[in-house]
Amino acid sequence: MAGSELTLGKTIAKARRRKGWPQRDLAAMIGRSESWVSQVERDVIPVNSLDTLRQISDVLGMSLAELLAAVTPLGRSPVSARRRSGSTRVVHNLGPEEGDDPVRRRELLAAAAVVFASPLAGATPAEASTLAPLEDLLLYGTATVPKNSEVSPAGVAAAVKTSRQDFRAARYDMLARTLPGRIAQAQALEPVELSATAVADLYNIATRLCIKLGEDGLVAITSDRALNSARVGGDALAIAEAHRMVSSAWRRQGHLARATDIAVRAAQDVRADRRAPEAARLSANSSLLATAAYTAAKMGDRQTAHALIGEAAEAAKVSRTSPAARTDTGTQQVLLHQLSVHYLLGDAGQAIDLAKTIDPAALPTAERQGRFFTDVARCFDQWGKPEQCYRALLAAERAAPQEIRRGAIKNLASGLLRHDRSLPGVRAFAGRAGVPVD
Repeated sequence: MAGSELTLGKTIAKARRRKGWPQRDLAAMIGRSESWVSQVERDVIPVNSLDTLRQISDVLGMSLAELLAAVTPLGRSPVSARRRSGSTRVVHNLGPEEGDDPVRRRELLAAAAVVFASPLAGATPAEASTLAPLEDLLLYGTATVPKNSEVSPAGVAAAVKTSRQDFRAARYDMLARTLPGRIAQAQALEPVELSATAVADLYNIATRLCIKLGEDGLVAITSDRALNSARVGGDALAIAEAHRMVSSAWRRQGHLARATDIAVRAAQDVRADRRAPEAARLSANSSLLATAAYTAAKMGDRQTAHALIGEAAEAAKVSRTSPAARTDTGTQQVLLHQLSVHYLLGDAGQAIDLAKTIDPAALPTAERQGRFFTDVARCFDQWGKPEQCYRALLAAERAAPQEIRRGAIKNLASGLLRHDRSLPGVRAFAGRAGVPVD
């Protein structure tokens, strides 16, 4: 009987109903729209992404093999059959994942043989040693300009751009290896003002990397180097971003009031500085205010935190993405900080409500997507919901695999180990995050 064959959509729908979830709940858990889930379950559109299938299987508590067993064989796609019969309208403007690509489908079926839960070897040693070249540069000045690197304005600008792209793509290991040489390349540039601004940009990126990897001692050094270089270069936006990094360094050392003041003052300064384009100044202002709000929330100052995040949101509304911007900015970025503010103030329920309004796919970078899912996981942990916390951590790993080395994720993974029997695969995840497991 044609309608009784097992399909991917029917398998997903059956597993979802077994959980007692409406389609909107499954959609929220995998970062998709309710309409998308409905179309998948009705086999109107196929799912050709192995990552998406893994995500669905994790959320539904199924093995990837179970889900892949229901993938319609090549040449027998329900959507293709319906298009031929004319009984179902064609869905337009679908992304590449929903396209009916036979090559991609063959790659998907071939990839099914890979064991997804295999632990990533050597996560902890790699993390311990990854910043050694940067430490050597900071302490001994041992970095040299890489071979085939061009010490010219264009060559250094390309090095800064690539470093920023590596951070945004969460390629932290690569960034740690290449930053020292790129800093040396920028230091060799003339004139000194142009060199200093590029060096400041790279040290600002280095500070963000150190924050990701929990190297607080290096955060203080790199942020100081960034600010000193930015002042020599005189670029208002580089100075603003350096102040944001210095604020983060003070916060991580426990000086919360001082950290808040640094960010707020820098936000005022950059907004008033007419040397930079207005769009870029407003973006920097918004980013600094959001950082100050985060710190105020960490201090428990509810009124100041909400006031600052409100100001950041207003600035983000009127700002525009600028090629001169030193950090990711905009309304989505402010929403991520607002999510963190709710969490730090103990308002996990409000945080989750806010998270449901954020489209992870609309976040501009893998690093931001990983940060979003990590914050969602922290909120569910605070709310006492380990299963949802674990799902969010898996989503963070899929978005940005190197994000799971962060201390916050290690702590969450350690706490989830006591739920080993009810959270399949959590021990393997903890191992990938660098948590010692027996």
